[in-house]
Amino acid sequence: MDNYISISYAQLGLATLFIMINVGISLALRLGLTQSLVIASLRMVVQLLLVGYALQWVFTLRNPLLVLLVAVAMTTIAALSSVNRTRRRFSSIYWNNFVCLLSASFLVTGLTVNGIIRVEPWYDPQYLIPLLGMVLGNSLTGTSLALDKFMEDLSSKREQIEALLTLGATRWEAAHETLKEALRTGMIPTINSMMVMGLVSLPGMMTGQILAGASPTDAVRYQILIIFTQASGTALATIGVLILAFFAVFNRQHQLGGNLIQSS
Repeated sequence: MDNYISISYAQLGLATLFIMINVGISLALRLGLTQSLVIASLRMVVQLLLVGYALQWVFTLRNPLLVLLVAVAMTTIAALSSVNRTRRRFSSIYWNNFVCLLSASFLVTGLTVNGIIRVEPWYDPQYLIPLLGMVLGNSLTGTSLALDKFMEDLSSKREQIEALLTLGATRWEAAHETLKEALRTGMIPTINSMMVMGLVSLPGMMTGQILAGASPTDAVRYQILIIFTQASGTALATIGVLILAFFAVFNRQHQLGGNLIQSS
């Protein structure tokens, strides 16, 4: 870490000049994005600074209960964000997303920390919190895309699905193609990013480690580990969310509940 160069707040202030390029383009071409750019920039700076100070405090924790409480809070925020991106809802959607994100992210992060990296102690927040955050970030994207696709398809294809049910099809037979398409939608962003990683883009974690002085080969190994962890977490969370959504909108009599699909 001897090559690490600290960035002062004055240098950070100079970096804001870059966003002024976007603002200038918006003003010159009358894109109407100036206010959004300014608000987004301010929110991003405030949020990241707060997170930085919070993580600095979290990293000093040596109490597994407190670390787990922070992890559960992160999962709760991820679940809320995932649902908020979904245009159609059902009564248990928030709880379903929370359970699936919690189960999938804790499982893969726990296996990574304990079984692969072998962190001592296992609850070391320096490893546990960043890894969990990256898994949750990808998982919430996958679950929100898949759930939105599933609910929209149920709404647009409702007559077709109900016709199949009327003809004697089970709820699985009537909806399994819709489920498959939704699952594919949720997993495509992860697959696409894996396809071009290293050729088109250098991942943020790998870049950060290299800038902090880590060996590029060490950074690459960590990045590969993280990508596989994110991919598995996304797949597990997405499958779980879709299964629970399936049982929420179809009852045991193989009927599509009319009052369970609501526009947000």
